[in-house]
Amino acid sequence: MTQLTQIQTDFRTAMAHLPAAVSIITTDGPHGRLGITVSAVCSVTDSPPTILVCVNKNSAAHDIFKNNGKVGINILAGEQEELARHFSGATQVPMDQRFAWDIWEKDTDVPVLADAHVKCIGTIEAITEQGSHSVLFIRLDRVEVNNDNSGLVYFNRAFHPIGQPVAV
Repeated sequence: MTQLTQIQTDFRTAMAHLPAAVSIITTDGPHGRLGITVSAVCSVTDSPPTILVCVNKNSAAHDIFKNNGKVGINILAGEQEELARHFSGATQVPMDQRFAWDIWEKDTDVPVLADAHVKCIGTIEAITEQGSHSVLFIRLDRVEVNNDNSGLVYFNRAFHPIGQPVAV
C-alpha cells in the first residue's frame, strides 16, 4: 500500500468532519446485482432531475454499475445503520443473501429499499473520471420521500441518526 502524503491525510480527516447522508446505491441487470454503501451523493440539477454518485474505479462494483446503467439510490433512514454496515462489507454477509431479505420493493428494475428515507431510480447519463473515482451523473425517473422517518448521516467516522419524522 502506498503511504499517504500529509495533504492526503489532512484531506481524509477534513472529509471525516463533513456530515454526509448515507445511501445504498444498487443496480441489477446483465452484469449482476449489487449494492454498496456510499456517502458521496450530491444533487446536480432539477432540470432534468439529476444527482451524482462517486464510485472508486478500483471497486469491483464500478464496472457493474457502469455496464448495467440503471441505478437505485436508497438514502437511508436513521434506523438503517445495520444495512449501511452490511452494504459497506463490514459484516461479510454475502451479496445474494442481502438481496434475499424481505426489505425490498417488489417489481422494480433495480433494488429499492421499501423503508428508505428517500428512494430514487435513474439512468447513468454520463461518467467523468477524477483521480481514483468515477463521478456517475444519474438522471432520475423516480423520486419518493418518506416523511415518516429520520435520516442517517456519517460524521467523524461514525453513523448518526438525525432529525425527526416530518408531520404533513
